[in-house]
Amino acid sequence: MAHYAIATDLNRCVACMACNAACKMVNNVPIGSFWNKVLRIGPSEGLEGGEKPGRDFYYLPVQCQHCKDPECVKVCPTEASHVMPDGTVQIDKAKCIGCQFCAMACPYGVRYLNEEERVVEKCTLCEQQIAQGELPQCVKNCVGMAKWFGDVDGDIRDFRGVRGETIGSFCEEFSDADVHHLPDVGNKPSFLYILRDHTWKGEE
Repeated sequence: MAHYAIATDLNRCVACMACNAACKMVNNVPIGSFWNKVLRIGPSEGLEGGEKPGRDFYYLPVQCQHCKDPECVKVCPTEASHVMPDGTVQIDKAKCIGCQFCAMACPYGVRYLNEEERVVEKCTLCEQQIAQGELPQCVKNCVGMAKWFGDVDGDIRDFRGVRGETIGSFCEEFSDADVHHLPDVGNKPSFLYILRDHTWKGEE
């Protein structure tokens, strides 16, 4: 089976927030809550000798990483959090008791309690869409064509975008050293981040 994930070319992300807005609309995410966020990483401040901060900064979209060995699933007392055959991590709201153990266990802080429904929510990778062969909404609406969808167990260059191209055919060439993950605490995050000619600080 495939293990679906998103690869993001950070050199193409312009922090337009289209992915964030599209996600909220399609998935009816409550006001004040987010399934994905876009962070600015850098530049360095307060350099020695009065130098101006450099231009070594980039934007980092962060959402559920749909880990291969997710901590949230391990701590869920009702098995509401579970891994699907396609590798995505989902929440069965009928089983969720709102204890938030999963939110506390998540290394990336991407789960929250829906106060109205009293259940935990997060990015589902638009499971309702990928089951029909479509792309996740954040990939569909990425203005900079930074986000790509595919099987993390395959070749990252085969991840596809909204117009049908692959990341390997459309984006600037990259090496294995340019491909990164968010910090791995044993959970094995699936999402991939491509960053060229900048200092990766995703492990901090």
